[in-house]
Amino acid sequence: MLVSTVILPIYRWPEAREIWQRAERLGAHAGYSYDHLSWRSFAGGPWYGTVPMLSAAALVTDRLRLGTMVTSPNFRDPVPLAKDLMTLDELSAGRITAGIGAGSATGFDATVLGGPAWSAGERADRYAEFVRLLDTLLRNPDTTSTGRYYSAHAAKMIPGCVQRPRLPCYLAGTGPRGLRLAAELGDGWITTGPAGRPAADLLAAMVAVGDQLRRLADACAAVGRDPATLHRVLLTGFLPGEPLGSFDQAVELAGAAAQLGVDEIVVHWPVPDSPFALDEKLFERILTELPDQVN
Repeated sequence: MLVSTVILPIYRWPEAREIWQRAERLGAHAGYSYDHLSWRSFAGGPWYGTVPMLSAAALVTDRLRLGTMVTSPNFRDPVPLAKDLMTLDELSAGRITAGIGAGSATGFDATVLGGPAWSAGERADRYAEFVRLLDTLLRNPDTTSTGRYYSAHAAKMIPGCVQRPRLPCYLAGTGPRGLRLAAELGDGWITTGPAGRPAADLLAAMVAVGDQLRRLADACAAVGRDPATLHRVLLTGFLPGEPLGSFDQAVELAGAAAQLGVDEIVVHWPVPDSPFALDEKLFERILTELPDQVN
């Protein structure tokens, strides 16, 4: 079991630099950041650009993997995003993972560019087309493609990613189309737990995750892929109850996730007076001791 963290882009750089470096010192497998322009209860406060923040983090760390958790079509286009990701892979010497999702149908990001929020069907269509074009761009030095929503004309990606044939892409999605897309093109798959209606408790949530993983395996079988080749990630900040209320609870959660087939759990860097107000000493213990407890 790998243990990683999400570091929100809310800190001025002197503080952010220390946080990213501390995540590396504590032994986190990866440090991810949300790729939003603003987000939920943090909308009225500082929120910096994720790509520049990851670029800076890449230059002050050596081992820590870095990535988006997640980026989406809400305000991104595959062509400039591919160029940014290729550059991040260069700056980090091959430590970037692109977490990608369909994006929320509500909230600031959904309408920030001035257009209406997309229907569920259009959002799913855009997500699939977005991922397919991004995959092509990251693999090839020259791409021309015309789609319904996203196109590229002689888009150059030179010299390409440090990681070959391209940097890893972890895809979020628990519906039939999202699972099939992950099975076809993903290097990893991301879940936050039950989709839609919240689970009554942690046990019910883990049952739902187990069902998602079974359906993911079915999607892999449908495209002729071994599901073991797909890295499986659980982002823990949205599970019911207090699964990280104590170290013993964290061990129980990680053990249950591992039994289901989860490879990596991600814990939010503590933010006081927020939904992620985890005790800092407990958080540090989770990063440093949890992998040995589960493995």
